[in-house]
Amino acid sequence: MSELTLNNGITIPQLGFGVFQVPPEDTQRAVEDALEAGYRHIDTAAAYRNEAGVGAAIAATGIAREDIFVTTKLRNGEQDRAQAAFQNSRKALGLDYVDLYLIHWPVPSQGLYVQAWKEMERLYENNEIRAIGVSNFLAEHLDKLVESAEIVPAVNQIELHPSYQQAELADKCRSLGIAVEAYSPLGRGADLNGNAVTAIANAHNATTAQVVLAWHLAAGNIVIPKSSQASRIRENFAASALTLSSEELAAITALESGARLGSDPAVASFTQM
Repeated sequence: MSELTLNNGITIPQLGFGVFQVPPEDTQRAVEDALEAGYRHIDTAAAYRNEAGVGAAIAATGIAREDIFVTTKLRNGEQDRAQAAFQNSRKALGLDYVDLYLIHWPVPSQGLYVQAWKEMERLYENNEIRAIGVSNFLAEHLDKLVESAEIVPAVNQIELHPSYQQAELADKCRSLGIAVEAYSPLGRGADLNGNAVTAIANAHNATTAQVVLAWHLAAGNIVIPKSSQASRIRENFAASALTLSSEELAAITALESGARLGSDPAVASFTQM
């Protein structure tokens, strides 16, 4: 599995396993299946309410803690108490430290994400988190944060898939030394049905999901597909062995339509509580 080096020198497996919308009662099994398949990067969040299942799976497998990269996220409604929220997440996970902690959404209407970042910087300095970053931050949010930050975010996790690539934002992140992490990497399944993706999959005897994930990996994105089916979990992981030609990559890039599937970070204001 390929790894990327973040701006503070630590490495992150480029292909991870996400547990968004995995029910709490199914999370331990799904994460155990992912770890058995070879994943060593697990992405969760306090808002998903399944951190305990992630931690239970890690404990059950017996894999060395240092060999598993764990990400979780700060809920929107807790930006005014980031340190306490982090400790609750860490305890739910049953871990001594977290590898990556993200502000889940900027929620600009609250005006609290800079304050939250300051608290996260202290947690990082206390070695309770190996890297800190953000999620769903647009260019204006990054500018405001970096202006007063002591630490530049290591990652910005954003909606990114062939039909919604946010190329300008991704380029800005990389220019600042911020790694780009793609959630909804398959466009919630909608990006798997196009003729170009299907043709490429047929040419490689691969699934359409593997083709899109291979496109992400070739672009340098960190990518976190999710599934609760063991067979699909294994299939997605196999995308790391698929190499696409420059022409095939270009054909997938050409699928850009500018259609966002999720909430707009400029106005999103839900608390996640």
